Amino acid sequence: MRYFILMFLIAQNIASAQQPIVLKDRDGTVYQLKVMPDNLLWMTRNLATQTKDSWCFNDSISYCMQYGRLYTWQAAQEACAMLGEGWRLPSNEEWQRMVKHFGGVRDDSQDGGKAAFVALMPGGKSGFDIILGGNREADGKSYARMNRHGFYWTSTSTGDGTAWLYNFGKGGRIVNRHSDADKQEGFSARCVKNVAN
Repeated sequence: MRYFILMFLIAQNIASAQQPIVLKDRDGTVYQLKVMPDNLLWMTRNLATQTKDSWCFNDSISYCMQYGRLYTWQAAQEACAMLGEGWRLPSNEEWQRMVKHFGGVRDDSQDGGKAAFVALMPGGKSGFDIILGGNREADGKSYARMNRHGFYWTSTSTGDGTAWLYNFGKGGRIVNRHSDADKQEGFSARCVKNVAN
């Protein structure tokens, strides 16, 4: 029944100029969702589902409410899957394709990722509302970069201990990506689903 209600809401979303729809996780957190120009259903709020190897910035629950949780690479994948059938952590290719609709990342754009940064931030034309949630260091002892960087995991591994990561940097006002993110660091996550699922 829940599946049919979600499909009905997705159809309404497409038919009504993509007004946001919502999803509630097991903790009761409500997420706004949007069908982006890549025709995938994306969260427009950072994932906040509590799971092993996830943290609130500075271990403060108030930061989780505003910025979402920071996850290890494995925990981010598990938390997305906990949302239900078809939900997943987006791949490097899915992030790249979605961002390309708004100008592209630094190494895949004509302006170094600047237009995409503006479009994907709160108030931008995308409605994607990126949050600069910072990170938790891999040593587990410190947090850094809140309100300066939004780091987002992809599901695409680049080695035993590394994976692709998307970086929204406030200082340079660009969207960048890195292939060498330490899988034990804590970063933000957005989840994605095929509209047909």
